[in-house]
Amino acid sequence: MREPSPGKRHWAVAVCVGLLLCCMVGGAKVEQESREADGRIASANATFGFKLFAKILESDPGKNVFASPASVAMALAMVFNGASGETQQAVAKTLEVEGMALEDLNRANAALKAALENADPKVQLFIANSLWARKGVRFTRGFMQRNKEFYAAEVSTLDFGDPEAVPTINAWVSKNTKDKIAKIVESPMDPQLILFLINAVYFKGTWTRPFDKEVTEERPFNLLNGTQKQCPMMQQAGMYNYLRGEKFQAVSLPYGQRRLSMYVFLPDKDSSLTEFCRNLTADTWEKWMAQFRRLEGGIVLPRFKVEYETLLNESLKALGMGIALDPSRADFGAMTREPAFISQVKHKTFVEVNEEGTEAAAVTAIGLAMAAPPTEPVERFDMVVDRPFFFAIRDNTTGTVLFMGAIVDPRAQ
Repeated sequence: MREPSPGKRHWAVAVCVGLLLCCMVGGAKVEQESREADGRIASANATFGFKLFAKILESDPGKNVFASPASVAMALAMVFNGASGETQQAVAKTLEVEGMALEDLNRANAALKAALENADPKVQLFIANSLWARKGVRFTRGFMQRNKEFYAAEVSTLDFGDPEAVPTINAWVSKNTKDKIAKIVESPMDPQLILFLINAVYFKGTWTRPFDKEVTEERPFNLLNGTQKQCPMMQQAGMYNYLRGEKFQAVSLPYGQRRLSMYVFLPDKDSSLTEFCRNLTADTWEKWMAQFRRLEGGIVLPRFKVEYETLLNESLKALGMGIALDPSRADFGAMTREPAFISQVKHKTFVEVNEEGTEAAAVTAIGLAMAAPPTEPVERFDMVVDRPFFFAIRDNTTGTVLFMGAIVDPRAQ
């Protein structure tokens, strides 16, 4: 069996490109259910996803990175329903949906969610949404209703000061990721927080043709620093959808009934993962997807598990959403009358790849906080009463001046 050359970067980064993003970009290429989703939302999600992934890579160089842009996009779409004015425009630009009517966006996301969840009877793919509102804070009926109707969001009101609030939210996260992600909200909760919008994605797919555990063996894997580490390597031979690209090769490993696949991209020895990712965009991805062809060959792939966590605030600012995270400029008037802004966008993921298949989960939690009222600048002065002065004693209710005087010598008798 011909063995592919090992890369110079960790496989986990390359693999994450194909896992959940394949669900987003595959909408126009798959069966009837996916075609129900607006083609534009699938394209927009892909463009947003690759841009976001590039920013995440910049923030965590040299580390295993695993993200679900699909999860982030859906969480931000729920937030979009509460944004107004320039803030709404900024979110639309970041999500690549400028000019798309709110109702069209919501309907497309609802159709896409339904299509993904019913993609393959042999693959588990669940998408769950929830809103957790602070007790005592009023939110517009339209905002809540749209998220219930189009995103099937569970809406709950909690006393954020109650010690049980954090465990309650995290229990929902754990349940909807099959216990792969135990928590997303930390205790104690920021007293300024008024709302959490949370998306959870869970995926479990068995390979169409599982790897044989008996042939898995320890082999060297080349690390970034030039050293090697022994890793359990799965191996298989047969017919695959394969691509020989410029300075890389790629293979498609299907799940279940082949609607969903993992795409593994391996940079050549004289290239690098950094160089590969530099060329990774929605356009190049679509171009590559059209170039795969059926070939006979062999694949050697490390067995691995990755848990990843990141705060997306800076990445989203870099993509043009800064106003939504600015307490002095954000406008969420379609959500609440309270002055609110996005204080945090937290993203956590899990993936395990073995001989049977792949299990993955992602959670995106967007925290909305109350913006503190702007404070007036304090003018400072210095007053040294070291010369003759006047003073008065006044009743401030009636304005009556009870006493007044002029002091020219404080020590005179």
